[in-house]
Amino acid sequence: MPFTASYIAVKGDPIADLQEDLAAEQKARATYEKLIDLCRDYPDVVDPLKFLREREVVHFQRFGEALRGVQDRLGAKKFYMNNDNPIFVNNNPMTPNMSQTNTMMNAYNNNCGCGR
Repeated sequence: MPFTASYIAVKGDPIADLQEDLAAEQKARATYEKLIDLCRDYPDVVDPLKFLREREVVHFQRFGEALRGVQDRLGAKKFYMNNDNPIFVNNNPMTPNMSQTNTMMNAYNNNCGCGR
């Protein structure tokens, strides 16, 4: 099968990317629920599927937290005074600090419990 870039769904917009991640987690959770319904007679199969479903729920929650953080940072107002010294409302610049955004995503990757 040849490589296709359709697997890489980064738009460059952090809100769009996080919403796409949220949708993917919900699709995976729904898939695991369907598989669980199909395999009710096999507890050795259902138990790992339940774990995987719960992992998707945790991922969804973490992406939701990251999305709220990005929206808060993008929604803050920026004011300027003379000499181009910015003064921020709530010490929050309008554009996200990418090092802080990367720190949030690294914290998510290290603390989600899935071993990623």
